[in-house]
Amino acid sequence: MSAHPPLLMGVLNVTPDSFSDGGAYADPAHAIDRALEMVEEGAAILDIGGESTRPGADDIPEETELARVLPVIKALAGRCAAAISIDTRKPGVARAALDAGASIWNDVSALSYSRDSLETAARLRCRIILMHAQGDPKTMQVDPHYDDVVEDVAGALNARIAECEKAGIDRARLIVDPGVGFGKRLDHNLALIANLDRFAALGCPVLLGVSRKRFIAGLDRQGPAIDRLGGSLAAALAGAARGASILRVHDVAATRQALAVHFAIDSAHSER
Repeated sequence: MSAHPPLLMGVLNVTPDSFSDGGAYADPAHAIDRALEMVEEGAAILDIGGESTRPGADDIPEETELARVLPVIKALAGRCAAAISIDTRKPGVARAALDAGASIWNDVSALSYSRDSLETAARLRCRIILMHAQGDPKTMQVDPHYDDVVEDVAGALNARIAECEKAGIDRARLIVDPGVGFGKRLDHNLALIANLDRFAALGCPVLLGVSRKRFIAGLDRQGPAIDRLGGSLAAALAGAARGASILRVHDVAATRQALAVHFAIDSAHSER
């Protein structure tokens, strides 16, 4: 385990249909207030997304996505200490978001959605988050299967890293995310979290996004996503213990507190 807690990336969905908080921050003023609140709570990164990628979600036009995210990014740029990440598959949205003040491109398709993605990422010269997903949001939860989920996902991410380097993107700018919940069953998700150190071995920082995800309900009881805080914290602590560099979370304050206690206890044990 790292000697320091992971960075916290606060989730800000400016969409009407995201799985957890769809519609809550569709109004730019509400989104900006929530973003500033998350920074106060301890978020080092704000991840702003204008298109839901929940299971079953439809694609939306680029102009719709831009209209949702740009006012929020422009209002936050230079106003808060946190870095701004754009959560998008579309290179045109990423380019406009970087022009507006973002500095990270978080792509759930690992730069495979568009034929222009790799070239755009090379030109933008920003940090890139490569997330693994089996299939697209519309189909990814229809019978996902793997021979060995940990090695299959690690191999797929390693291949995307190689494609990025071939396109002129420095490995030092890359962050990898095993994509918990994106084309995975419950057993797949648990295996990925339990073996997160395998992804750190790829030579890039590891982002883990487990906050409020459906696998938590599969282990406890069904209910709305907002009621999955306990499971979200447990999974976040497991990820931190296995080398996660960044945790993507909805509940920033609660996660910060859980990490502070966890690392303080671990430090006290190490000093004996």
